[in-house]
Amino acid sequence: MPRITGTDAITTTLGESVRAFVPYPLPPADPPLAATSFSDLNRQAELALARLAGVAGLVPSVDWLLYSAIRKEALLTSQIEGTQATLIDLFDEEAGLKIGNADDVEEVTNYLLAFRWVQSQLRDPLGLPISVRLLCEAHRRLLDGARGASKQPGELRRSQNWIGGTRPGNAAFVPPPPQHVPDLLADLERFIHEAAPELPPLVRVALIHAQFETIHPFLDGNGRIGRLLIAALLEHWGLLQEPLMYLSGYLKQHQSEYYRRLAQIRGDGDWEGWISFFLEGVTKAAVEAERSIIEVASLITADRKRLLESPKVGSVGYRLFESLPMMPRFTVAHVRRRLETTFPTASAAVRLLEELGILAELTGQKKNRVYSYQAYVDLLSR
Repeated sequence: MPRITGTDAITTTLGESVRAFVPYPLPPADPPLAATSFSDLNRQAELALARLAGVAGLVPSVDWLLYSAIRKEALLTSQIEGTQATLIDLFDEEAGLKIGNADDVEEVTNYLLAFRWVQSQLRDPLGLPISVRLLCEAHRRLLDGARGASKQPGELRRSQNWIGGTRPGNAAFVPPPPQHVPDLLADLERFIHEAAPELPPLVRVALIHAQFETIHPFLDGNGRIGRLLIAALLEHWGLLQEPLMYLSGYLKQHQSEYYRRLAQIRGDGDWEGWISFFLEGVTKAAVEAERSIIEVASLITADRKRLLESPKVGSVGYRLFESLPMMPRFTVAHVRRRLETTFPTASAAVRLLEELGILAELTGQKKNRVYSYQAYVDLLSR
């Protein structure tokens, strides 16, 4: 017998009567989770996260690791929802360069703002804990001024939504009616802060993400907030102290299976299949992040050595080089402001790094030239 994970509620929306799904509270029951089916996967995922944290501790600056990792997660989680922005668009926007798809980039930068705000709250002894209020405030920042600004930013939905299809009657999934949402989220919050949890933390993260997506508490942005919640829980439970893993890359690569596994929880009660998929994703994403850190660190170490061997290198040239991982595309004016130096000094430092093959000029113009730490950008964009 398949596990029953919720009940149907008849609701009327847009003039038609439909069945909306109301999930049971966590943890899964009748039967309880078959923990032996994913215990090895959980151990592998925990080890992969521990190795990732260890590798990060070997590099000179965790800041430039975080700069790229957080942006990749912001970009990939937004791309799952159809945003077309690229990593280069994001770098160009931060450098003050002209971009063609400003709305898409705004969605990604809003995610970055929401993510940083959540992280600051969790690290502040007086900040908000992981809670409905925290998620609502993150949602407000996510949709601020972006395309979803008319979708009640920061507020739980007051109307019926649906996923897939042109109307509720032909939707792939109809989440619970709005009057159920506050109680469902309260149950989820209680599960997060359970005093003596029996399940391993990563398994609980998997359960919480799926439950949040099933509740679908907002009119827009549920996927991005649900994936932001994953990163917040990883830090909250000490699984990964810094957000160096971009799990959304794995979820985007396996997007059809991601949605299918969530649907099988609701239809067949297959929590075990979803948890196994999630744990495999954590392992692969952590291994990928570890590989990326090693490659980026190797590139920067080799380029730094080349720079220091140059008889022309001065303090400004060295400071410019050390800024590149967090300023991969720029103009000379940008360098002048960043390093608080004169235009001729900034220009000379840029020219030296270009001569050494570390920087590439992109425009071919004599004025308003744009430079890129291209090998680094190519590594991150892969």
